Amino acid sequence: MAIAGVVVLGLVVSGVWVARSGPDPDPERSAAPPSPSPSLAVPSGDPATQARAIAAQLADVDLVGQMLMPFVYGDEVDDVDDATRKANLARTGAATPSEIVRKYRLGGVILVRKAAGDPTAATNPASNVGSPDQVRRFTDGLQKTAATLPAGVPLMVGVDQEHGTVTRIRDGVTRLPTAMAFGAADDPELTEQAAYVSGTELAALGIHVDFAPDADVIGGPGNTVIGSRSYGADPTAVSRHVAASVKGYERAGIATALKHFPGHGHTDVDSHEAIPVLGQDRASLEREDLAPFRAGIDAGSEIVMSGHLDARAIDPGTPASLSHKVLTDVLRGELKFTGMVVTDGLDMKALTDKYSPGEVAVRAVLAGNDLLLLPPNVAAAQQALLTALKSGRLPRERAVEAVTRVLTVKLTSRPAAPALSSLKSPEHQAVVDEAAAKAVTVLRGKCDGALVEGPVTITGGSAEAREALTAALGKQGVRVGGGGDSIHLTGYLDEPADLRPATVTVATDTPYLLASAKSPTLLATYGNVEASMKALAAVLAGKAKAPGRSPVPVSGLPRSAC
Repeated sequence: MAIAGVVVLGLVVSGVWVARSGPDPDPERSAAPPSPSPSLAVPSGDPATQARAIAAQLADVDLVGQMLMPFVYGDEVDDVDDATRKANLARTGAATPSEIVRKYRLGGVILVRKAAGDPTAATNPASNVGSPDQVRRFTDGLQKTAATLPAGVPLMVGVDQEHGTVTRIRDGVTRLPTAMAFGAADDPELTEQAAYVSGTELAALGIHVDFAPDADVIGGPGNTVIGSRSYGADPTAVSRHVAASVKGYERAGIATALKHFPGHGHTDVDSHEAIPVLGQDRASLEREDLAPFRAGIDAGSEIVMSGHLDARAIDPGTPASLSHKVLTDVLRGELKFTGMVVTDGLDMKALTDKYSPGEVAVRAVLAGNDLLLLPPNVAAAQQALLTALKSGRLPRERAVEAVTRVLTVKLTSRPAAPALSSLKSPEHQAVVDEAAAKAVTVLRGKCDGALVEGPVTITGGSAEAREALTAALGKQGVRVGGGGDSIHLTGYLDEPADLRPATVTVATDTPYLLASAKSPTLLATYGNVEASMKALAAVLAGKAKAPGRSPVPVSGLPRSAC
């Protein structure tokens, strides 16, 4: 409603951002807007104009809160068990997710997953992700809490849904192959379609930001940190797929975050454990690492994630996530990025081994970050930022600028999210199946006819992959069990010692290990989701060809033998 040229901001909070006028095209997603904060007068205009008006009026505690995005323990916003309550109290001084949001006036919350069998579980302190119904109920509850805060704006709900090893939501949704599989298929239009599939399903769950795509250019077999999270080793090809992914997600209403600036592909150190050093000269960094970020920015990505990386050619000795030269001079000055910058997790040892939780928060904002992801101590980060504002170390104008960018992402109109009934639809699965089929690569062996004769045995890989391949081979008429030809699956972080004699060796993650395999037939799927195993089974049974080309060089082997 307009009063004397001023718009009083009403925002739908049922877990979805939509245009602030007109009907919701999906009645299943309609909800009454919350009462806007009566103290905030918001002028009409574009989202950035409105965002700045809101940010300028916020009290310091609300301004600081909008810059914080921690995780919270619990899968319900108010109803938590005793163990969860104690964990939340110990970490934040508040017992439930809703109390934490209110206590710190939070601008965002990230969803995390810790589960048996997840190869990245060690990086996740807890889990607040379960079934689609639970996730939707949780995000809706968080939004209702956020609507009561003085800022009167939605909570930013984010997740690391890269697919492959970094996939936080796995149950009840369409699982995509890895980024490297899309690089092997090398069909940017299909990459965009798949990103749209993933994006629409995230939107249905009440999620607004995917910390993806990975814009890192993989530098070699030693980089297990990024590995199959990357589209490949060629900056031009990676740029094509990063841009396509951004377009797909953004079309679905999901804000994307290009990561990990200025590029994590040319180092074999994990920033969870120590600070990686980027030794490239400036020209190499520009040519090999920055190109995909430029492409993603040009494609419309609203967010860039800063990496905890020592870029020696730009600001030696300072993590990029804390470097004004990297984030302000290069990212904003040279790449002309005007959107929001978010840190990689501030709880990583690359930072925590040197900086206190409060100090790292202040340094990150001064360097050019607008949103602080996973502060290891939320209270310490909040108090340090408030103290810095009061003392003038952190100029209020810089804080307003940061929050303006955060709010601009929040206030940008989005398509109405689909209902939960749209998850894992046949149409979505068809897109994923096509991508997985186009990715399968023969690196050694024949290109036509059946590659195995049943009954076959399957070794290696994850239990999920073996079970999916067993079922898929059965549907192709190939029985598993009882001897005959053998299929060995190599998985995430496997080493040469994990290889076994086999008729066929298949890389279900990066293909580098195939250089050491002795099997007469070598294949790569670059992932182990059900769609990838179905595609593999069809090739093994001689019912389909393998049109993929390895997007990374494998010593002694061609990109494709076919």
